[in-house]
Amino acid sequence: MKNVRFVRYSAEGKTSYGILEGETIRELQGDIFSFAHPTGKTFNIREVKLLAPCDPRNVAAVGRNYRSHIADRNITPAPVPGLFWKPASCIIATEETIQLPEGANNTHYEAEMVLVIGKKTKNVRPADVAQHIFGITAGNDVSERDWQKNDLQWFRAKGSDTFGVLGPSIVTGLNYNDLLVESRLNGEVRQSQRTRDLIFPVDTIVSYISQFVTLFPGDVIYTGTPGNTKSMQPGDLIEVEVEGVGVLRNRVARAAMAMD
Repeated sequence: MKNVRFVRYSAEGKTSYGILEGETIRELQGDIFSFAHPTGKTFNIREVKLLAPCDPRNVAAVGRNYRSHIADRNITPAPVPGLFWKPASCIIATEETIQLPEGANNTHYEAEMVLVIGKKTKNVRPADVAQHIFGITAGNDVSERDWQKNDLQWFRAKGSDTFGVLGPSIVTGLNYNDLLVESRLNGEVRQSQRTRDLIFPVDTIVSYISQFVTLFPGDVIYTGTPGNTKSMQPGDLIEVEVEGVGVLRNRVARAAMAMD
């Protein structure tokens, strides 16, 4: 399958999908998950605001899916993928700000390859999963470690507003079984590992989820993060890069406190 780079953006008062070629966006009319065609209009990427590359109904995520991420905690890999859900409201795009809520004092970045579903997916066999994946994007599964450890559910630890970073593009035709995933904190490489090291590979993850939950076009699955992470501080710049996708870049700030 040909590598095509899709973006979703805002320009001239409307939201559109487009195909990114170099610095030129070729505007599309319609839905990339069903049928879209070029309008003939183009933009320079500097003329638009990039949005999250899709608008998912479901945001699934797999925890503890690299041995390098659990090795120092003496955690044994689970027999099935360890899943959790992130609310769609937490999704933000590249160049948007990760906002740390009040009380979030141990918030970490997590660089991940993210799958974008291309068709309705239910009870799919592993051998058929490739037909249901539209493309690949990059994600930062922002995680407040103290809340993650102490709360009954991870809804605020991993689902607070701005804790689901996604983008900058969706790329088709990539070999999702062997892509390099990296994070950089203020320019320093913090994570670097290939997706061939996933404990549960993509076909297993998607098939397993589909036994319980119906996935729809544009839904996304964060596949897990490698290595060790550290807390982010206001003013930090976190970059996530997935081979072939591009760089997802976000600043960190303290969220404004609610007024009485």
